[in-house]
Amino acid sequence: MLTFHDVTKEFRLDAENTITPVRNVSLQVESGEFIVIIGRSGTGKTTLLNLAAGLVKPTAGQVLIDNEDLTKMTDRQVSSMRCRKIGFVFQFPSLLPALTILDNVSLPAIFKNGNGNKVANERASGLLDTLGLSARKNVYPRYLSAGETKRVVIARSLINQPDLILADEPTSDLDGRTEKEVMALFREINAKGVTFFVVTHNLELVDFATRAFEMQNGELKEYTAKEA
Repeated sequence: MLTFHDVTKEFRLDAENTITPVRNVSLQVESGEFIVIIGRSGTGKTTLLNLAAGLVKPTAGQVLIDNEDLTKMTDRQVSSMRCRKIGFVFQFPSLLPALTILDNVSLPAIFKNGNGNKVANERASGLLDTLGLSARKNVYPRYLSAGETKRVVIARSLINQPDLILADEPTSDLDGRTEKEVMALFREINAKGVTFFVVTHNLELVDFATRAFEMQNGELKEYTAKEA
């Protein structure tokens, strides 16, 4: 499903200074896995997620999704692949405040299909029903709780029936109860065959993983629980 092959990403700050948030990372993620990457802020985990999404290209190495090499694609090809295969749950919701919840969820499907909003709205409505938001479809994002907002973001990530969900700190602004509800929902979706690639600083999310790794100074290592 997702492969990092000896991937390094550098950012040049100026003529003399370069930072390297990702160093020589290799990882094979199989279809249906639930991968959790933990690490403190600044360790490179969000850059790794952006590389998986094709939002940035590696300085060296390869990133592949279903054996398609993102490093050899044009921006248009990568955008098309993202629309077809990837759903995003960002750290911050990024909902459009001028659109209703239904329209926010429908938008990616409208872009994908280009055939108007009727079919997209029907699927979005079904997803919102499933996530317990049937009564909130026609309200605007500012009227939602943090938990409701996160469920809307999850619905939006699923609208195009992706094979892979990329999630950046998906529980960072949630209370403990809502966090458990969101992660249980992720596992339900994962059980239907959707692959998850989650980056977080929250060690509790490791319990939901099929495999867990830790980013340390740009390097990816198998996560080992530390003795109390």
